[in-house]
Amino acid sequence: MVTNVVARRCAMFLFALSICVAGARHVTDAHAAGAFAVGKCGAYGQAYDYSAEHDARTAAQQQCKGDCTTVTMKRACAAMSVDLANPCGAYGYAVKPKISATLNAATRECYKYGGKECVIRAWACEAKG
Repeated sequence: MVTNVVARRCAMFLFALSICVAGARHVTDAHAAGAFAVGKCGAYGQAYDYSAEHDARTAAQQQCKGDCTTVTMKRACAAMSVDLANPCGAYGYAVKPKISATLNAATRECYKYGGKECVIRAWACEAKG
């Protein structure tokens, strides 16, 4: 009789735990939109944990001063690299699933467009990036 009660309690605990885990995943997926805006002279804007991509794009664009390009990121990271020797010159940006690949790609893009001393200006990750 005692083992039956213990077994029921264990089953109820596991059921409740699985409901909590499923609920947490739903909350994470609900806020899975992010955006990154980049522009000349090191201008940038970032937004993450938005429920809709449109809202994230708008928020990032509002933070970025000047003529900015906006990219979205979903379960990814975005980064911007600028030329330290001339911040209003070459720059590069990238969106990749992992932060390390993102930082490397953004730096390569800056050098590709003529940067001499490219450094990361800003970065952001959305959800599991």
